[in-house]
Amino acid sequence: MALVSSANISCGFHAGDVALSARTIDLALEHNVAIGAHPSFDDKANFGRTPMALSPNAVFDLVLYQCGAIKALVEARGGVLHHVKPHGALYNQAAQDADLAGAIAKAVKALDPKLKLYGLAGSLSLQAAQNIGLESVSEVFADRRYLSDGSLMPRSQPGAVLSDDDEVQAQVLAMVQRGEVIAANGQPVALAAQTLCLHGDNAHALSLAKRLHQRLGALGIHIEAP
Repeated sequence: MALVSSANISCGFHAGDVALSARTIDLALEHNVAIGAHPSFDDKANFGRTPMALSPNAVFDLVLYQCGAIKALVEARGGVLHHVKPHGALYNQAAQDADLAGAIAKAVKALDPKLKLYGLAGSLSLQAAQNIGLESVSEVFADRRYLSDGSLMPRSQPGAVLSDDDEVQAQVLAMVQRGEVIAANGQPVALAAQTLCLHGDNAHALSLAKRLHQRLGALGIHIEAP
């Protein structure tokens, strides 16, 4: 927690439970980390990473239910929910599905119009938020490989998850300093980097976070929540 400025906290549908969410919220508050609700499909068996076909109305309720629970836990502790960032398959499907993206944005705004919605850089998720006057934050990924259309390489493909420290640092600096990422085919892709995601379930997450924090700081790049 001391190495990050924002934390996307599971709502229990893809991982964890109420006790773990509450403990993570406590840690975030202790370290003055901006708290985000991390809703997903109801899919613990597959860590929320299996695509599902749900109606926009069902997605609206699913997101509102999960984020409302996290918001209540945060506020009961004297904190403020800062943002919402969908997880896994829900996040990736919304990036390319206008109806799904719209349902998520509407659920976030219905819960609290002051919340920010984190979404994949250049995606329909950001556009859906902007369409209804909800603040959006363009997200890039430290530890995921990109395709030439700006989407994330599916985890089922070899090399989709980055763990090599030098490779991760090079990708992060390209995104932060030049506003681009080199896709899997070698093509540069322009993207806007407002928040940088590092997955907590990456086996090298802690070491990567330490090195990135050190490297960005050495370059005079200040890390703070949007």
